[in-house]
Amino acid sequence: MSISSAFSTPSASSVSSVSSASSEPAASGRPELLLVHGAWHGSWCWEKVRAALAARGRHVRTVDLPSAVSEESSGRLPGVADDARVVREAIDGVDGPVVVVAHSYGGIPVTEATAGAANVTHIVYLTAFQLDIGESAFSFLGIPHADPDSVEGTYPVPENGSDTFYRDVPKTVRDEALARLVPQSARSFTEPVTRAGWHTLPSTYIVCDDDRSLSPSHQERMAERAGTVRHLPGGHSPFLAAPEELATLLAEIAGPVAPFTGSQPEA
Repeated sequence: MSISSAFSTPSASSVSSVSSASSEPAASGRPELLLVHGAWHGSWCWEKVRAALAARGRHVRTVDLPSAVSEESSGRLPGVADDARVVREAIDGVDGPVVVVAHSYGGIPVTEATAGAANVTHIVYLTAFQLDIGESAFSFLGIPHADPDSVEGTYPVPENGSDTFYRDVPKTVRDEALARLVPQSARSFTEPVTRAGWHTLPSTYIVCDDDRSLSPSHQERMAERAGTVRHLPGGHSPFLAAPEELATLLAEIAGPVAPFTGSQPEA
């Protein structure tokens, strides 16, 4: 099942922030991890993984993307460029090497924001959109859409989110997560990527083999663009279904020491 099946008609109906998992400085030589959530979600979805990574001695930051909006939001709302700006500000706020981890829609602003970022050592796409220049979420999925400049309103929280997002998540955790989902700016699915960090930076794609939101076939297509491909069993939200396993894999990908010179990658 494609993530497109989770979309309903946009309605006519933002705030961003950056948070750090702890006040402790990053371990010497180890890159920090910046975790970027997907559509309808917020930084809260990473809480279990942040704790698991902290227990492994990793320093973690998260962001809240402005395209995840409040119920009363309407009109022209934040899109990919706005989200990418928040991600880039978080990257620039790290004094040292950083590995950026994107989930689902979060891969789009991460792709944009990491282009030209001197301190990013690796991009991790967790069942995420690893798009190329000129592609949007909808164009990649083959969904017709209006010009992004004319798109307004939101996509409400999908009615089938329990199955498409959280089918393998424990019921208590699943119910808590469903209660925290918010509308997503329709514009965010239609704006194309204008720069792609993965063109010059190392990247890893983590395919979630039983994902019912972003289908494995779509993931595999995008994974061909990554330098390395890894697999996790289970569905779309391993940060809730298998946080320990995901933290172990992310820590392994990030590595114990990352070479960092502060030099600017080639455009």
